[in-house]
Amino acid sequence: MTTKEYNTCVNQLSDDVYRFLLKQLSNEMEAQDIVQNTFEKLWMNREEVVFEKAKSYLFTVAYRNMIDFTRRQKFRGSNENLPEKGDNSFQGQFETREILNKGLDQLSEIQKTLILLRDYEGYNYEELADMTELTLSQVKVYLYRGRKKLQEYIRQMDQAV
Repeated sequence: MTTKEYNTCVNQLSDDVYRFLLKQLSNEMEAQDIVQNTFEKLWMNREEVVFEKAKSYLFTVAYRNMIDFTRRQKFRGSNENLPEKGDNSFQGQFETREILNKGLDQLSEIQKTLILLRDYEGYNYEELADMTELTLSQVKVYLYRGRKKLQEYIRQMDQAV
C-alpha cells in the first residue's frame, strides 16, 4: 500500500471505524484511541496490506483492539465506562434511534458486533466470519438470535408506549 492509498483509507474509512467503535463502547475518547491505534497498525503493516482489502483489515483490527480494551477494563475491575445493560427506565417517548441503541445494548457483545458490521457497515457473512474468527454457521446463528432479541425488545417498547 502506498502513502497515497493509506491517506485515502484514513479519509474514507476513519469515520466508519469510529462510528462502529462508538456504538460498541459508548465512549468517544476510548473510540478515538482505538481508531488511532487501528490506523497506526495499518501504517506499520502497509507493505503487507493490499489497498482493496484495507477496509476489512481496519474493521478486523478495530474489533480486536476493542475486545482487548474491554478485557483490560474488566480485568481492572473498572466497569464505569462500559454501557449499562439493564437500564429500562423510559420516560416519555424516545426516538427510534434511541430505542434501537438501547436494544443493541441488551445484546451480547458478539451479537451487537455482528449486527453493527452486517447491517450498518454492509459486510457479508464470509467477511464477518474472517473478522471475528467464527465459523460461517456461528455468524448466521448469532445474527439470527441477536435480531430476534432486538425485535422482541422493540416490540416490548412499542407495547409500553
